[in-house]
Amino acid sequence: MSNHHKNSITSLIYQISGLIPAKALEFIANEFPGKVTFSSSFSYEDQVITHDILQNKLAISIFTLDTGRMFSETYSVWSSTNERYNTHIKAYYPNATNLQNFIAAKGPNSFYESIDNRKECCNIRKVEPLKRALAGNEVWITGLRAEHSASRQHLQQIEWDEVNQIIKYHPLLHWTTEQVEQYIRSNNIPYNSLHDKGFVSIGCAPCTRAIKPGEDFRAGRWWWESADKKECGLHAS
Repeated sequence: MSNHHKNSITSLIYQISGLIPAKALEFIANEFPGKVTFSSSFSYEDQVITHDILQNKLAISIFTLDTGRMFSETYSVWSSTNERYNTHIKAYYPNATNLQNFIAAKGPNSFYESIDNRKECCNIRKVEPLKRALAGNEVWITGLRAEHSASRQHLQQIEWDEVNQIIKYHPLLHWTTEQVEQYIRSNNIPYNSLHDKGFVSIGCAPCTRAIKPGEDFRAGRWWWESADKKECGLHAS
């Protein structure tokens, strides 16, 4: 990280200290005009951030990564969000040739067979499209929360993403699930109905299941793998 970026992050942390997420997002949008983008998977927390951006007409673009293997409920909340806020959330898709070659060589469900296959699938369907989505931006807004996994407990609310060469801001990092749910209810925000069925972290349909009471937040993602490898590469450190 360059001294310029280090100074920018230090300054941002100071300037947004104490602000509610909507006001912090507004400040960052004004500091980096036309260069702030938000990645939504239409999860609880992403819907909170989407509401803050669109309700307040903030100059922050919103995109989603359509992997082609998403739940029908996810497409439903995407559609209802577009309707509620009179918007059109942009989608980025996997490179067709790369995806076709991968499936031709290894089959449509090869991600169950090895961690390497699963990571290659994630890379084609999510990581590479993300790089295209972030290109030209200076700040990437995410819905990461510390409660989601042990690896996210140490995150700073504003940090430098070395892989994508971009500043990352996690406005809801320290929010609890109860806070998120209350905000959703209070503002009548569209949300993914799978959350009502025990799904916490919602990704691709073949790789996501509901969790049982007492299970870790990430237990429902890639449940056939060991716990220390459960990241798709979008938020690589």
